[in-house]
Amino acid sequence: MTFRQALALPKNNMVLAGILLMLLGDFMFALNDAMGKWLVESFSVGQVLFIRSIGAFIILGPMIVRQGLGPLTDVERPGLQVLRVVLATADTAFFYAAVAYLPLADVMTFYMAGPIYIAALSHFFLGEKVGWRRWLAIVIGFCGVVIALRPSTASLSWPSLFAVVGSMSFAISLILSRKLRATNDTTLVTWQTVGALIMGGIFAASDWQPANAIDWSAMLLLGVVACAAHLLITRALKLAPASLLAPLQYTLLIWAVVMGIAFFGDYPDAQILIGSAIIVIAGLFIFHRQKVVDKAEPETVPTSVH
Repeated sequence: MTFRQALALPKNNMVLAGILLMLLGDFMFALNDAMGKWLVESFSVGQVLFIRSIGAFIILGPMIVRQGLGPLTDVERPGLQVLRVVLATADTAFFYAAVAYLPLADVMTFYMAGPIYIAALSHFFLGEKVGWRRWLAIVIGFCGVVIALRPSTASLSWPSLFAVVGSMSFAISLILSRKLRATNDTTLVTWQTVGALIMGGIFAASDWQPANAIDWSAMLLLGVVACAAHLLITRALKLAPASLLAPLQYTLLIWAVVMGIAFFGDYPDAQILIGSAIIVIAGLFIFHRQKVVDKAEPETVPTSVH
């Protein structure tokens, strides 16, 4: 039996494996978020971003050696690659800047609006047709964001705006990833990590704080956890249909609430819960309508892992 045959699984088992990997990847991302919040309470965002990026190369290094340097330099559409790196780095930096001041659940609520932003922006950037039902869900989802944002002169804060800008950067970077789908995952993640390393180094230079061995280890581990989470979700998407896995990302909000309460004593208030509920319902409806529209071209599930 060959290695490929040994990894071959029945279709139903492949889908189940994809679901389990997606759930594990979402948990790892939530753990990354909680660790990042804990670290930015003592260290600058730049310093955490810099050391975190070094830690990511513990996983990325062997993958780069395996594929060689060629795919890193011979990339499609270099301009879009650079723009994606900038936006992905901004996404991470703004996220950590927001969680330094806000509860995890609050920040995650804004990030859960990502599918709503993507549905709206894909109409303009990817030329995808968006029907009236999805446009209605997009508008309702934005209402949820406004409720969670608390847009009044007394309550609107910079950390909230950081979270909104970060979530929009995240959404646009995902759209660019779809346009750059011919680029392999290792190359995309490597340049994204290099971008974070450079930006983190620039901002950390003026605000570098001494740290002990536990702090250094935690920052390095943060990079390992984030990179592992990304790879788990990437593998999950190769095992099961995206339309089945996408709604599972809302488990991030559940983990954010649980970890926020357990580690930081942060309880989400009624306005955040109402806003997040509207965002989740709108997002799930968008996923449903996308699945209905795509029925003419049913998704396939691979029968083996490469």
